[in-house]
Amino acid sequence: MNPSEPPSASDLSVDIQRVSKRFGDFIAVDDVSLTVRRGEFFSLLGPSGCGKTTLLRMIGGFELPTAGTIRVEGADVTDVPVHKRPINMVFQHYALFPHLSVAENISFGFRYKNFPPAEYEQRIAEAVGLVRLDGFEHRSPAQLSGGQRQRVALARALALKPKVLLLDEPLGALDQKLRKEVQVELKSLQRKLGITFIFVTHDQEEALTMSDRIAVMNAGRVEQMDSAAQVFEYPQTEFVAQFMGASNFFQATVRGIAEGFLSLAMPDGDTFSVPNPGGLELGEGVRFVVRPEKLDLRSRDLSKSGVPCMPVTIEDRVYQGISTVWMVKAKSGERFVIYEQNEKQFEERGKFAEGGTAYLCWSPRHTVLMRGETDDGAHA
Repeated sequence: MNPSEPPSASDLSVDIQRVSKRFGDFIAVDDVSLTVRRGEFFSLLGPSGCGKTTLLRMIGGFELPTAGTIRVEGADVTDVPVHKRPINMVFQHYALFPHLSVAENISFGFRYKNFPPAEYEQRIAEAVGLVRLDGFEHRSPAQLSGGQRQRVALARALALKPKVLLLDEPLGALDQKLRKEVQVELKSLQRKLGITFIFVTHDQEEALTMSDRIAVMNAGRVEQMDSAAQVFEYPQTEFVAQFMGASNFFQATVRGIAEGFLSLAMPDGDTFSVPNPGGLELGEGVRFVVRPEKLDLRSRDLSKSGVPCMPVTIEDRVYQGISTVWMVKAKSGERFVIYEQNEKQFEERGKFAEGGTAYLCWSPRHTVLMRGETDDGAHA
């Protein structure tokens, strides 16, 4: 499965078409279309208030769309009640019952099912084993750590063997170290089970760590949807670029257009070539982004070799152990951030001092041209 290729109809687990949700005059989700493959780990990523949780709740049936259709495994579930959907959900605060044991919490959803007694016990045992809580069946939630409570919530959702599992920022209450450990475990479990996971988070690193594909949301709409690597390396809008941590924006002018390539001129007149995405005209101004880790500080100008460079003044340097963060200022007054892995000898890294000058350089292939807003679902 190539995450960057559109899924075929037979591969679809969840199909959302032109879904909107209004609360009075407020539009929480605005005409969103997207598709999720069967067995995919799919993340809805964005800041608070962008509509990602509302969209997740509509998939689960906890909210009804104002417009649009939602299909799960080919069936229209737009108006189907929560308990009749082949879906289960893990909430941000787990929603465990404090007066019930681990086993009783896990089996709580069985009340809607007519399982024979043998299957009843078997499903509890399987779910407990999946999340490695053997021996904890009779403990109460108060006797568990935060990570263990999170596993109980996950086991409860998995015990019903859903076709789709929804996860609404379920790792938010965990400390940083445990959170990273659970990320790896959760992705491993998803691969083992082959269940479609739809995960909501505002944490870019979390989404990149676990996702096959990511939909970045902003103001109720999907700004970009693609594989985790594509969203990180090739953001399509300035919002996505900034949200994924690429804060270095540059101005240039289209100086030449050749087959497959553009010649871009920087404000100081230096030119370099990049692949031509189409739709640009000679003389048109463009904005592009270069990720902080793709920038490099050099002591000499490399622009005559076709390498984009600009003179900058060193404003600050922050040593972070495995890396160094540089803050520099161009003649135009624009500021840029550079992340440098500390692979060089300390003496070499110390050659640029605060107030000194250097050249900010990057490879043309790391130039990502920005374009206008996207239509929802354009990259489904």
